[in-house]
Amino acid sequence: MTTAMTKATHGPLRTPAARRTIDWRIRFAALSLVWGFSFLLIKVGTDGYAPFQVTLGRLVFGTAVLAAALAMKRERLPRGARTWAHLTVAALLLNALPFSLFAYAELTIPSTLAGICNATSPLWGMALSLVALSEDRPTRVRVAGLGLGFLGVLTVLGAWQGFTGVDPTGTALALLASLSYPIGWIYVRRTLAGSSDSHLSLTGAQLLLATLQLAVVTPLFTSMPTRFPVVPLLAVAALGTLGTGLAVLIQYGLVAEVGPTTAQMVTYFIPVIATAAGVAILGESLTWSTPVGAVIVLAGAALTQVRSRG
Repeated sequence: MTTAMTKATHGPLRTPAARRTIDWRIRFAALSLVWGFSFLLIKVGTDGYAPFQVTLGRLVFGTAVLAAALAMKRERLPRGARTWAHLTVAALLLNALPFSLFAYAELTIPSTLAGICNATSPLWGMALSLVALSEDRPTRVRVAGLGLGFLGVLTVLGAWQGFTGVDPTGTALALLASLSYPIGWIYVRRTLAGSSDSHLSLTGAQLLLATLQLAVVTPLFTSMPTRFPVVPLLAVAALGTLGTGLAVLIQYGLVAEVGPTTAQMVTYFIPVIATAAGVAILGESLTWSTPVGAVIVLAGAALTQVRSRG
C-alpha cells in the first residue's frame, strides 16, 4: 500500500544493531500478506463506516504503532519547520489522499480490482519520471514496460467490451490513488532525501500529520456513527495496526537488511494476494481478463524497474 517508500527517499537507513531473529524471507512473506489483505479489510471496513472514517481509524491505529516503536527505540520526531512542512505534503500524497481514495473506490469496485490498480504505481512512476526526474532517463525496455503495463490495465478493465461491468468512477479513484504514490515519492526525493533524521522518525511524523489531516476533514464530510458494528471496526483496527503500522516497521527492517530493490519486490505479490483474498473470502467474481491483465500489469511494472548497466 505504501510500497516504494522503500527507495530510501527519507534519507539514510540505519541497520538495526540487534541481530534479526526472523529470517527476512518470512518477514517479506508477512509483508506481502498484510498488504495484500489490506484491500479486503478496506472493503469490510466500508461496510460499516464511511470511507473517511475508515481512513481516519486506519491512520490512528497505524500512528499508535509507530509511536510505540519510536518510544521503544528512544527516537525523537524530526525538528525544524522546513522538515515538517515537507512532511505535511508527503503525508497528504502518500497517506491521507491515497488511503481515502481507495476507501471511496471500494464502495463501488471489488477489492480485487483495487489491489490490481495499486500495482500500477510503478507505471505511473515511470511515466512521471520522463518529465520530473531528469537524472532518471528511460531506456527502451522501461518504456516498453510502461506500454505493456497500461495494456494490462485495459485488459483488466475489459476495454474491448466497452468497459461494461466496471464502475468507471470507482476505478478512476483507485487509479488516482495509485498515481498519488509516485507523485509523493518524487516530492520526498526532491525535498527530504538529505535529511539526517531516521526513516522511522520521518515516517512516524508523516503518519501523525496524515492523521491530523483526516481528523480535520472527516467531521466536515461525515457525521458521527450512531452504531459501531464490530466486524468492520475490527477490520479498520487490523488495517491500521497491521496494514499500516506493523507493515511500515517490517518494510523498514527489510530495506535496512536486504536493500530497497529486493524489498520493493513485494509490490508484485500484493495484487495476487488481494485477488485471492477477495475471491475466496468475499466471494467476489473473477473473469479470465482480471488475472491475465494483472499478469501483464506486473510484467510491465517489472520492466519499468529495469536499470541500464551503464
